[in-house]
Amino acid sequence: MTDVSATPDLPLADADSDSGGCGDNCGCSQASSEDAMECGLDPSLAQLLLDAGLHPVEIEDIAHMAIAEDLDGGVDVTTVATIPEEAVATADFTARENGVVAGLRVAEAIISVVATDEFEVERHAEDGDLVTAGQKLLSVTTRTRDLLTAERSALNLLCRLSGIATATRAWADALDGTKTKVRDTRKTTPGLRSLEKYAVRAGGGVNHRMSLSDAALVKDNHVVAAGGVAEAFQAVRDRFPGLPVEVEVDTLHQLREVLDAGADLILLDNFTPGETEEAVALTDGRALLESSGRLTLENAATYAKTGVDFLAVGALTHSSPILDIGLDLREADA
Repeated sequence: MTDVSATPDLPLADADSDSGGCGDNCGCSQASSEDAMECGLDPSLAQLLLDAGLHPVEIEDIAHMAIAEDLDGGVDVTTVATIPEEAVATADFTARENGVVAGLRVAEAIISVVATDEFEVERHAEDGDLVTAGQKLLSVTTRTRDLLTAERSALNLLCRLSGIATATRAWADALDGTKTKVRDTRKTTPGLRSLEKYAVRAGGGVNHRMSLSDAALVKDNHVVAAGGVAEAFQAVRDRFPGLPVEVEVDTLHQLREVLDAGADLILLDNFTPGETEEAVALTDGRALLESSGRLTLENAATYAKTGVDFLAVGALTHSSPILDIGLDLREADA
């Protein structure tokens, strides 16, 4: 299969840029170019995924899983019955409402695993772009049967990821002009974490840890089991000295404890804006601070003005509505 683009694709801002990126050793870009080329996707598409911080082999696996679920071992009976085998068409992915798009290359990958013939791609928008209702995002020309068989799987992921990016952009806009960044949690759809966290980056947010193994987060249950917040922090630091360790605290007293223990990232759980302001003053730059709980778009700026570094918003990935995107067929250009 051949992927022919009419417009070049640009990678998202890298992990350390002011517009977003990853946090805490997330590993989103650790795939090598050599690994990427081991997948069955077109090499140019694989490289674009890699440039965006996505592992092409994982994306190909997700694409195959989505299509296999939809076909369930059979064929697309409606399409096979109604569309001549040799028919060719162009499918336009079009925004039905305003928002931020994410997952366009993922949609291409899904079409790629279905397409039995070469296909051409015209890219009219890039992930992270603010798009408007009626705007054409991506056009793909190939066998009509393949387009229709891939349609729902491609749209499911594209709409889901774009919804997350759109919600994240709203938070990022609310924090504009402050040093505070919105970032995600591990409250993601099983099997789709890397994609959903990618969508957060596309919307201008930053990522927290990708897994339980790349950074530590000491929470209330760890504190109970370890016999205290400082004890829990020290136990993790001693066992895994090279990893970032974040500690959740519920009170200013616990904050003092973990600051004295040497914590470099502290999660302020359910602090009011006033308590958060006290915590920032008490910390005085000795550690990064993240607020969690009580957060809404309406009070995001209030929390940001206290001087915290991050707002943790699990709703970005577990509750964002989709962005409505449709696929419309038209006759392929001669």
